[in-house]
Amino acid sequence: MAWYDEAVFYHIYPLGMTDAPKENTYGEPVHRLNNLIQWIQHIKDIGCNAIYIGPLFESVGHGYETTDYKKLDSRLGDNEDLKNYVAKCHEAGIKVIFDGVFNHTGRDFFAFQDIKQKREGSQYRDWYCNVNFGGNNEYNDGFSYDNWGGYNLLVKLNQKNPAVKDYICDVVRFWVKEFDVDGIRLDAADVLDFDFMKALRSVANEVKLDFWLMGEVIHGDYSRWVNEGTLHSVTNYQLHKALYSGHNDHNYFEIAHTVKRLYEMGGSNPNGFKLYNFVDNHDVERIYTKLVNKAHYTPVHVLMYTLPGIPSVYYGSEFGIEGKKEKFSDASLRPALAYDDYKDSLTNNPYTKLTAALGKTRQHSKALCYGDYKELLLLNRQYAFSRTFNGECAVVTVNNDDSDYTMTLPVSSSCAEYIGALSGQRVSVVNGNICVNVKANSGDIWLPLKDDSQMPIQEEQPIANEIRADSSDDAPSAPAEPEGRFQDAAACENAPDDVDDSEAFQKGKIAGLQEAIIAIMEKKGNVTEQMRRDVINNAHHDSLINWVKSFH
Repeated sequence: MAWYDEAVFYHIYPLGMTDAPKENTYGEPVHRLNNLIQWIQHIKDIGCNAIYIGPLFESVGHGYETTDYKKLDSRLGDNEDLKNYVAKCHEAGIKVIFDGVFNHTGRDFFAFQDIKQKREGSQYRDWYCNVNFGGNNEYNDGFSYDNWGGYNLLVKLNQKNPAVKDYICDVVRFWVKEFDVDGIRLDAADVLDFDFMKALRSVANEVKLDFWLMGEVIHGDYSRWVNEGTLHSVTNYQLHKALYSGHNDHNYFEIAHTVKRLYEMGGSNPNGFKLYNFVDNHDVERIYTKLVNKAHYTPVHVLMYTLPGIPSVYYGSEFGIEGKKEKFSDASLRPALAYDDYKDSLTNNPYTKLTAALGKTRQHSKALCYGDYKELLLLNRQYAFSRTFNGECAVVTVNNDDSDYTMTLPVSSSCAEYIGALSGQRVSVVNGNICVNVKANSGDIWLPLKDDSQMPIQEEQPIANEIRADSSDDAPSAPAEPEGRFQDAAACENAPDDVDDSEAFQKGKIAGLQEAIIAIMEKKGNVTEQMRRDVINNAHHDSLINWVKSFH
């Protein structure tokens, strides 16, 4: 068990959050990083115990065109400011990881400048990929080179060059010695050389106990990067996509399928494959902007905090702010925030209160950090699963429908009572089951009630209800879920003791698939009664799955 196994991250894009100029003049340091110190207590108050911050080091613009890996960007301050910031975070019990932009440098980096001056005579001519002195580019350098993403502003480093590898490894050692950093997020890890990443892992094992390497990876088999030889974790873009589209489409099957695939990818071992879970970041639109029904902010975040992986909050999203990606600018995704505008958010902002409750619940429950994953109920609009560890069974329930939904779910716990961490509702364990009411467009985390005084519960006002009420005006109406097992509380209370949960669960899956097929057919055109009957009369799971696939 390492610190990152129980981490809840707070992600900061410092140039944006501190309102730094878009271009660096390389002038005297302006100590904007110090403005982030006042946010440390807020970060702790919302249940985060780790910060991912970056890019930090000297660059000409957005931060990813590095000029100097060993100097804090002068728009943010100087190295003493960064050293002090990390120390303040550590005093608060918060770990810190930096952005490591090691795939490319900016054109002002010393090695590239040496090539410009000395051309073929430069000792650094092999530090970059495919430098061709017979070519040219839009800067009229008199030579061409490989770049990242089609931008010649970002010159691709030759990571196979031992000199480059040694230099970057020394940079990592410098960051640990100078700033006491606890880990690195590797930018563009999906295009980094694997031997290069293995060298970084070796350095990580050397410099500090539990030094964490996390990589930015978009697609592919994540196990290629996450293993004992390369990285500890990667960005979980697959779950990111499923979380918002699964709610916008009222399709929990997409989320559950993604979770199952990723869980199996990691060998069905929750402690051996912990991905970095997020719902937004500095490169994608804010989750509040992406959601069609703003009330789905609650179930989306309940899932992000409770599914296998390590949750992360992007600065500002705990306030429910908007952020839309523009064609030629990411500025709206990386806004300046004034602390005074949000200092009372824990008492007056329902999104902040929800974030804090989820963060504290995550830190309270070892099952949510280390527990295995077991799907308990799956419909298009309702989803439940358990996380079990060392006898503690946490049950998670979410509902993306406009109506409440009652579930009866098995629990593997010796406790006689469970409590909802967000609702404060207490339920008894009867015949190995709990019967819970999940509010419309909401969710909850049901924990075994052992010591009431230690539970991170909001008793006075159910937090999820505040989000629901706050967002109801924005929420579009949606058709009700077809009747499933124990549709109301009365039916739940009167349920026979010998109900076959497995059989009922399968019926629920069939009903959800049938509804999904009809919904897709309706989008494509008129649906006759005969067509509806054909779907309803098909109760074969594999046949329905193939039917859904046929629409793609």
